[in-house]
Amino acid sequence: MNGTVYVVHCIDTEGPLYEEPKVPFEQIKNIFGIEIAPTRENLIKLQKGELDLGGKEEAVRNLVDIHKITTRGSWEEIQEMLAQVTSEKFRQELPDSKGNGWVFNWFCMDHVGFTGNNPRRRDGGHHKIFDRYREMVLEQKQGDGIGFHHHPVPFSGNYNESGTAFWGGENLNQILCRKIIDRQWFPTTFRPGFHTERPDSHWFLEQWIPFDFGNQSVRMEETDQPDLSEGRFGDWRHAPLEWHPYHPAHEDYQKKGACNRWITRCLNMYARIRQITLKDVEEAFETAQAGENVILAFTDHDYKDMYYEINRVRDMIGRASQKYRDVCFEYADAVSAMRRCLNLPYEDLNLNVEIQKDGNVSRLVVSTETKIFGPQPFLALKTKQGLYLWDNFDFAVPGKEWSYTFDNNTVELEAVEAIGIAANNSYGICQVILSDTEGQQKKYKYNM
Repeated sequence: MNGTVYVVHCIDTEGPLYEEPKVPFEQIKNIFGIEIAPTRENLIKLQKGELDLGGKEEAVRNLVDIHKITTRGSWEEIQEMLAQVTSEKFRQELPDSKGNGWVFNWFCMDHVGFTGNNPRRRDGGHHKIFDRYREMVLEQKQGDGIGFHHHPVPFSGNYNESGTAFWGGENLNQILCRKIIDRQWFPTTFRPGFHTERPDSHWFLEQWIPFDFGNQSVRMEETDQPDLSEGRFGDWRHAPLEWHPYHPAHEDYQKKGACNRWITRCLNMYARIRQITLKDVEEAFETAQAGENVILAFTDHDYKDMYYEINRVRDMIGRASQKYRDVCFEYADAVSAMRRCLNLPYEDLNLNVEIQKDGNVSRLVVSTETKIFGPQPFLALKTKQGLYLWDNFDFAVPGKEWSYTFDNNTVELEAVEAIGIAANNSYGICQVILSDTEGQQKKYKYNM
């Protein structure tokens, strides 16, 4: 029997990105060392390859392609574009094999922890982007997904730059603690900022997030973009080229191994490097024709020309489906795609949470009868002073029961306003529990 191609559109969802007309010229100078007067006439000539750049014409043309440099600098511009691409009419322009329309997966980022310049007018603050897209997904009821996207803060603190230390401070913990306590939500799917994973993010994800759409392996890694060479932004040079998810190795996220999360391939829709091609799409269909389920995943940004990029990729899917007429393809949210592609067995997730008090000792005890993903749930605390804290559990019964003691070595229970616990399981069910210090709880489940 043939396999199925599960088509997953992942959007690195970062909100508005304003760029002054001089920005492409600044990039040309910074990347290629070529200084050109920042005029509209010169930009058009660069896009046509008409200026003599000493052999760098095509590389610069790639950089300043009109669809690659055009961004939406305000929420009004993004909303106008979203109204078009998320409409029923646009979604249905190429129905899948079951007659269903295009599905979006919004991997939302919080621009927090940045303290420097913000020339591109990023919308900074907790939940600023997440709230907009979550509300849209709930209103439209089209089966779209919400995931997590994260950029490390650079040493400069500037909004338009990216750091390399994923877990090198409190910023990541602050984001997730607030998602749990303020929005009663926790991610099951992840897209890496700048497509980049390193050992710290590899081991972080392995603790809590089961589905990773990061692999950008391509056959020809050579690039004419010097700032993106040698794996600088997204080192997937040794990762599998397959359109089928893999378990990574503990020491190297690019190699197949015995870790628990699934990493799947996800190429760029229209970008300077690792751009999906018709050959890539046809390979996914060919693999499915040979009997294996695959995930055909690709990514862009919400501030880019999504109308153009979707139509470009959708044209490839249409051509491949005509070539491989006996292969079914389905648009899917990221969680469902992993489940169906891998035939993951269903298992529910039911955490139990108690506040136990014995004399002056107060403990939070979390237990489960079914296995969670990772070694421990994610613990989030909010103090009465408004501080958000993350901490480790003690392992009472590994894999089944965890405890956390409130005392002078951690935080006194009397100082706590809210307690949040979150966990996924390997099937992709997520549970979030919000509790007060008396044990009054509210439970939330996702991806059922």
